[in-house]
Amino acid sequence: MSIEEKAGLMLHRAKGIPRLGIPHYNWWNEALHGVANSGEATVFPQAIGLAATFDPDLVRRVAEAISTEARAKFNAIGKERAAEYERGLTFWSPNINIYRDPRWGRGQETYGEDPFLTSKIGVSFVKGLQGDHPYYMRVAACAKHYAVHSGPEGLRHVFDARVSEKDLWETYLPAFEALVKAGVEAVMGAYNRVNGEPACGSKRLLDEILRKRWGFKGHVVSDCWAIADFHLHHKVTKDPIESIAMALEAGCDLNCGNTYEHLLDAVKAGVVSEELVDRSVARLLSTLDRLGLFTDDHPYARLSLSDIDWEAHRALAREAAEKSVVLLKNNGILPFDRQKLRYIYVTGPNAANPVALLGNYAGVSSRLVTVLEGITGYAGPGITVTYKIGCPLQGNKINPIDWASGVARYADVTVAVMGRDSTVEGEEGDAIFSDNYGDLSDLDLPREQIEYLRRIKEIGKPLVVVLLSGAPVCSPELEELADAIVYAWYPGEEGGNAIARVLFGEISPSGRLPITFPRGVDQLPPFTDYSMEGRTYRYMREEPLYPFGFGLSYATFSYRGLQSSASRWDKRETLELVCEVENTSSIPADEVVQLYVRWEDAPFRVPLWSLKGFTRVSLGAGERKQVRFVLSPEELSFIDEEGRKVLPEGRLHFHVGPASPGGRAQALGAPEGVDLTVEC
Repeated sequence: MSIEEKAGLMLHRAKGIPRLGIPHYNWWNEALHGVANSGEATVFPQAIGLAATFDPDLVRRVAEAISTEARAKFNAIGKERAAEYERGLTFWSPNINIYRDPRWGRGQETYGEDPFLTSKIGVSFVKGLQGDHPYYMRVAACAKHYAVHSGPEGLRHVFDARVSEKDLWETYLPAFEALVKAGVEAVMGAYNRVNGEPACGSKRLLDEILRKRWGFKGHVVSDCWAIADFHLHHKVTKDPIESIAMALEAGCDLNCGNTYEHLLDAVKAGVVSEELVDRSVARLLSTLDRLGLFTDDHPYARLSLSDIDWEAHRALAREAAEKSVVLLKNNGILPFDRQKLRYIYVTGPNAANPVALLGNYAGVSSRLVTVLEGITGYAGPGITVTYKIGCPLQGNKINPIDWASGVARYADVTVAVMGRDSTVEGEEGDAIFSDNYGDLSDLDLPREQIEYLRRIKEIGKPLVVVLLSGAPVCSPELEELADAIVYAWYPGEEGGNAIARVLFGEISPSGRLPITFPRGVDQLPPFTDYSMEGRTYRYMREEPLYPFGFGLSYATFSYRGLQSSASRWDKRETLELVCEVENTSSIPADEVVQLYVRWEDAPFRVPLWSLKGFTRVSLGAGERKQVRFVLSPEELSFIDEEGRKVLPEGRLHFHVGPASPGGRAQALGAPEGVDLTVEC
């Protein structure tokens, strides 16, 4: 290859080399919760909703479905169209940044605030996308945005995330390491600087940690136009030539953007060696080869659109949405009793809003089931369903007359579908009604929504609030107003049916919160502060509105008999913990059993609690099961202030229960967990 040909391969709109059988190729594609921007595709719940399932096996099945659709679509159009926008096989998903602050508009794209949960869900997603062949991939996954990236959106091109070694290794890097060890093919660098270095030009992040320490073998891609930020916004270089040199020397192989259009000039000027170019091109060609772009004889070559079981994928989307639904409050109004119910009033700005099913980075489906449609379908002809929008999603109602709230007096129950959609929260330029670049300044419901709910409640009839949103809705007043609160995220194409099945008791809700819901922004540190002190369930000392891991059920459960394999742990061995969980009700249901640990007498700052295990258990009425967790010494190590892993000395306190410890979950109606102390 000539240097010109090599350089042409290193932009996301890559120029192929036909004489060598290398096709023109666009590296940019998205599959956060379904194939995006490529015609008909199954739309699964937004990533934060997938995390709320606490079900890695389900997430792997979702990712397998996504990649099957993606590969079939690619095969249908052929390699000759691989240069078109979002038609390739390299998907820039998943987003495994830590949702450290609920104001971040892109938090909906993540798997929540906990590095352990993020790692488990992220690894399953990657394995589902890429497949299990020892060499060829169904599609290529990408872990993004590496690293220490979680807003504010308006500052992401100029911001320097200052972070301690402890927070770096304890919170921000574990999920990336887990995905690298699981074989993720690509890593995307972030826009921001990290302790002074642009993430896409950081020798420490990209070379010392990613390549040398973790052994990453795939390719690194910049976030889009992030390398131009080096000289335009971060001001750490003076021009594109210097920016190219910084990025390539650190190990950024592929430029999403156009800065690498100056690569030839950088080589001719002697600023970049051809050896560096060769290194990156070899990595990129390796990815294309593993995707089968240089041969027609690979395991996925004959996968076609006729091989897609669209109805099975639709059923999977409904299963994922059902398992993501979190019941935050229930005074007994749910599930609905068909024998007593005659009239349901459905209202609210998200009841018939298909945008609120999608979230950002979504594909499109020809069959989006809104909450109104789902409830109407499940109600059937014997139950009257009436609908009015009632209030705006954001902004002020103009007409001073309000007929909508008065309809509630005729109904047996009002279902108000409130919250947000991707027009008000999301990425920097997508949330068109956001005055904060997609981020949130207030976590409460908008004033118009709260006032409308207040008017409905004054009528005195039961009020069920269904919330669709990516970020937490933190409203103590809503907690007082509603008889039941159902949190359904952005639930995807089957969202309406899934929510209706929960409301009517076809299934018991089993989703759990992957992020803490504070009582308000006054409980949060400054948005630009990347220290974890005071953040998430691991370091937040104030009582939240709803705790991490929390979610109610229609069934009741009891925990008992937590035991360990040793009263004194030998740190050279694994530690096994076992407890019994019983369904003490007449309702079959899933329970998400969670294991947390605390180092009681640590000589340095450690988390109040850390999630170390979880499992989804299906229990019939009156059924009991033993739940077992096995922890390695690596999993029970702690990070000191220098970022080093330390095995604990003294006492480890374990808690197994339905949510993170602290008592708030029990005050909200969750069962008591069980505790055990082990010497070490």
